[in-house]
Amino acid sequence: MSAEAISIISENKPGVLRDITKLIADEGGNITFTQEFIIENGRHLGKANIYMEISGLSNFKRVIDEIESMEKVVSASSSPRFKDVYGKRVIIFGGGAQVSEVAKGAISEADRHNIRGEKISIDTIPLVGEESLSKAVKAVKRLHRAKILVLAGALLGGEITKAVKDIQSEGVPVISLENVGSVKKEADVVVSDPTLAGVLAVMAISNEGEFDVSKVRGKKI
Repeated sequence: MSAEAISIISENKPGVLRDITKLIADEGGNITFTQEFIIENGRHLGKANIYMEISGLSNFKRVIDEIESMEKVVSASSSPRFKDVYGKRVIIFGGGAQVSEVAKGAISEADRHNIRGEKISIDTIPLVGEESLSKAVKAVKRLHRAKILVLAGALLGGEITKAVKDIQSEGVPVISLENVGSVKKEADVVVSDPTLAGVLAVMAISNEGEFDVSKVRGKKI
């Protein structure tokens, strides 16, 4: 049974999440993904926004109604899954000028695939400095649906290289631009052209793409 998603607005009080998850478990549901944050603006300022993807429920609508009837819940409704809205994610980090060129290639290629019904999104942040980049790279493994990382920078090594090895061990391939540093020795693929790097990243995770990172691992393009 495929997962279904629910969006909940609740009071920001202890025990709310416990009560919701207990109800779901009692109904035989298995929470496959969840996130929660406190709303910082708008009409629900200060309340909690809870999103869950749940499998195994025989009567999803009844569970939504039961959650919505809880005292500390403001609203509960069925929601499209993030997978169906944003799809797979390409993550791009590095220096601003190079990041923008990688993103241009990735966005253009993603547009080609998304027009045909796929869902691929591009996440990017310009970052410089070993500490900032290494922290960002390590965090990729905690990003839901992140499928590949592109590193765009002139000097990439030290703690960044350790972080690259870390996320590779979690199954996230890494494409790196040609650079001065040890990352190019550990990256799955090194690409000299930033726009091409973005294109290849999308092709690598696309259902329809013809670029297999595993077949060119350790090579320069």
